[in-house]
Amino acid sequence: MTGSSRMKIYRSLSELPNPMGPTVATIGNFDGVHRGHQAVISEVIQRANALGAGSLAITFEPHPARILHPENSRPLITPLAQKLELLEATGLDATLVLPFTQELSRTSAQDFAKQVLKDRLEIVELHEGENFRFGYQAAAGVESLDAMGHELGFRVIIYSPRVLRREAISSTRLRRLVTEGNVSAARSLLGRPFSIIGTPASGRGYGTRYTVPTINLAPYHELIPAIGVYITTLTVAGERFEAVTNVGNRPTFGEDSFTIESHLLNFHPIDLTDRTPLRLSFLKRLRDEIRWPSPEALREQIGRDVRFAQRYFALCDRLTSAAV
Repeated sequence: MTGSSRMKIYRSLSELPNPMGPTVATIGNFDGVHRGHQAVISEVIQRANALGAGSLAITFEPHPARILHPENSRPLITPLAQKLELLEATGLDATLVLPFTQELSRTSAQDFAKQVLKDRLEIVELHEGENFRFGYQAAAGVESLDAMGHELGFRVIIYSPRVLRREAISSTRLRRLVTEGNVSAARSLLGRPFSIIGTPASGRGYGTRYTVPTINLAPYHELIPAIGVYITTLTVAGERFEAVTNVGNRPTFGEDSFTIESHLLNFHPIDLTDRTPLRLSFLKRLRDEIRWPSPEALREQIGRDVRFAQRYFALCDRLTSAAV
């Protein structure tokens, strides 16, 4: 495996080249591909380049919790397609997506290290966070991994958590911030805005009748911010629009029905189908969702939201211009 401009994706061990060639790797769920993940992956790539090896991320689909503890599984920060897109952006040579099954979960740590890491992936260095656990019932930690590496002939590099504002950057912390609606803090952990990727859904007609042109997101079943109103951008088939987005039930209209509805600020007619790709990026929380006494009162509030968002984007543009 050698470096290339486009990341290779392998969806099983059987798809891997044989022989694989020397590999520097990291294993994880990488949910969010946050700045902690990015720091480790950057080291993996640097070490792979120094050693003349391939750089590889190893992840799982579905998330192991959805197989082992389905009753407690949580929505994903980044579903697989988005995660792979973000991993590719790091510059990795390849990602191996291992299908996570009950059978795989019963593999002992020793067998996984010998049969997968050493024999199949030809790993020369493995980079992991200090909380990494693997093998049947997650019995083995990084100390065991390091010992196995010595025995099998690969080096193990262990990382302490990356810290931001005196708290570790983690998927758990990131999920909490998004769930609370604190998308500004989430952006600091990600190094980019929190985004969801989907397709359009037909709305209920309120947008064009009472406010401004709108696009509703089709039902989305992974992580979303707390109910409320946000400054966002909506990328439609590659074209970016500034927007104000309501996440919630539109209670003013009397019939609660959850939706994610974006009001486009710089709207022009767009050709949409139910398959048009959308990327909704959350920049700042504006306010809670409120039941207004009438559609007219809601329209006035949306006007205030839009003016605030326009000032926000204008300031961002000035700051960007000053930095160039």
